[in-house]
Order: sequence, then structure tokens, then C-alpha cells
Amino acid sequence: MDVVVTGIGLLSALGNLKNSWKRLLAGESGIEIHQPFLEVEPRVLALVGTKPADLISLILPVLAEALQDANLTLPLRDCGIAIGSSRGFQANLEMLLRGKKQEGREFPMPNSQFPIPNAQFPIPNAQFVDFLPHMGAIAAARAIGSTGPVLAPMAACATGLQSIARAVDLIRTGECQRAIAGAVEAPITPLTVAGFNRMGALADTGCYPFDQHREGLVLGEGGALFVLESAELASRRGAKIYGRVSGFGLTNDACYAIAPDIGGESAIAAVNQCLKRSNLAAVDIDFVHAHGTATDLNDRQEALLIQKLFRPGVAVSSTKGATAHTLGASGALGAAFCLMSIRDGMLPPCTGLKKPGFELDFVRCRRSTLVRNAICLSFGFGGQNAAIVLSGDR
Repeated sequence: MDVVVTGIGLLSALGNLKNSWKRLLAGESGIEIHQPFLEVEPRVLALVGTKPADLISLILPVLAEALQDANLTLPLRDCGIAIGSSRGFQANLEMLLRGKKQEGREFPMPNSQFPIPNAQFPIPNAQFVDFLPHMGAIAAARAIGSTGPVLAPMAACATGLQSIARAVDLIRTGECQRAIAGAVEAPITPLTVAGFNRMGALADTGCYPFDQHREGLVLGEGGALFVLESAELASRRGAKIYGRVSGFGLTNDACYAIAPDIGGESAIAAVNQCLKRSNLAAVDIDFVHAHGTATDLNDRQEALLIQKLFRPGVAVSSTKGATAHTLGASGALGAAFCLMSIRDGMLPPCTGLKKPGFELDFVRCRRSTLVRNAICLSFGFGGQNAAIVLSGDR
């Protein structure tokens, strides 16, 4: 069964879908120096607004844009949901914890089924429940009036592509004919910034994917959600179609917590699995939207993978130099930009790339070309590997 994309909602430091795509093609970047927290030194970040956002404030406008783009009206009772986030409500939980500590108060957990003697908890039980990891997906279901299946995948930086894959499964297995899928991330928190900084993964001046002098990743906010439908339903209601989800591949290295498997066997297996399910060969791929975090290990391993699997001269780009690394939402943003490339016949530049460190055909400035099939790659902590092929409508 063909599953097609009939609506896209997107929000990044570059703006909504229309503005992000326009500014991306122009080579602009949403990365700037910010100091959102007094206890954290100024850093290059990519914020949607003037201060760090919370998850719900990002999910709802992205959802609304996707529904409007798909020309759908509410309620959507039988619509599936697969919306993930690798960080979830971490920002809200940190704020609650910091607030209670600043006030010098502690709260015992009320109505605990298994009371722990002398245990103290930093936030009331009711507030804690509101910030469980799946509540973003639940909020989307409530907003559209859906009583269908709700999934909230968490797969580190592969979350966005895994969410799309799970939604495709819902449609292909007949659990629903329509689903809203993708990922949204609000990762600008003191703990996240401090953690990545302690790892030595953060850049000092900007994000330069695949560059000889790349410095590391830049944290960014945003996300993308897609309206997925069976081709039959989309045709029946006369919906516009961005493209098809031809296939996907999901594997895990089962190796290191914060580094890819040096051999890359599992990542290669994910791409080969994706191509096989898409009934395509590597030579059929016109555009590779790379994960491209601008970290030493990721870019080196990913470049080797692309060189090994794809034909020489295949166009390659990473858009994180413009949007920064939105962690779990990065694959969703990449998938959206792939679909826009298919629609407009235009490839986005690898913003931030100045002196390539690898022998690949990087898109240095916007490039006009026919895009029949694009593959989007995501690689996350824990060895999470994801690949998805998006194709023009038949």
C-alpha cells in the first residue's frame, strides 16, 4: 500500500515551512550567539523565538500548519498519531526543579502506592504526570479530537524518522488510513547545554557539516509534522501530494552509548534495508540528506557510508548549518526538506561548509535538478540508525 504525504508543518530557527525553505535555499542560517541562562556562558544556538521554548508551544503551531496545509478540518476521530521527542519535557522538569529549590521547598509525593520512608520529591505528582515523555503526542491527539492509536517514539536523534516509519506501519496494517507523524524538540535547557559541553561536542562559532575545520554541533529548537494518508484516501478526497514514503530502515549498533560503531555495519544495514523495502537500488537515489552533525566521528563515518553505498556524484547536503541540530526532530526536518526538493526540483545547500573534508558532491549553493528519490539519514546516541526514502508521486 502506498503511503503519501499530503501536509507538512515545520518550525525552525529560520521560521515556518515556507520561510525556512526560502532562507535555506538562500544559504542563510538561524544560528546566533545567545545566553538564555545566566549560569551558562553565551553559546551559539538556534532558537525559534527570543528565549527557549517549551515542547507544547512548538508542537501546536506545527500541528496547525500541517493540518491547514493538508486542507483538513477537525475533528479527526480515527487519525493515528506518532509524534516523538528525544528530550520531551525536560525543559519543564528542569524549570520546576530549579523553582522549587530556589524557594527552598520540597514536596512529598501524594497518594503513592508504594511509599518510601523519608523520601522527598521535587514536584507534585499531578505536574509530573503532565510532563511524562508521551504527553506531547497526547496533546496532539487531544487537539485534533483523535481517539485512534497514539505512539510517542524516542530513539535519540533518529526519533523523527522512526516516528514516520511507525505511522507508515499504522496505515499499511490497516489500523488507520491517516496519521500525523514526526518529531518536535525543545532541547535548550541548562542540563542539555552543560551535558553536551562537558562531552566536548558543542561548537564555538557555528555548525560546519563535513568541513575540514568543523567544530562540533550546535543545539537548535524546532520540529516537523506530516499528514500521512493511504494513497487511496488522498486520491478520494483530491488532496495535493508532496510525495510517497517508499521505504525505511531501522537498526541499532548495540555497541557504544555515544559513538557510532567504527565498522558501520549496522548503519549500512539500515540503508540497505531501506533501499530493499523501497524496491530501489542505490543508483536510483538522486539526493542524500545527510545527518551531518559537524562532529568529528559522525561526519567521518557518514561520509564513508555514503562513499561506499551510493554512486559517485550523488548530491549530498546537511541542513544543520542553517537549522542547527534539533536532536530528535532533525530527521523530521530533513524529511521535510527532501519533500520540498522533490516538489521544487531544488537542492538546499550544505550551509556552513567552506572547505570540504571528504570527496563527495556536496551541494555548495542551491542547485536545480530533478529529484525522483531522496534518502534522509539519521544516526543517534546508542547506535540508533534510521534511513527513509521519499519519492515523487507516481
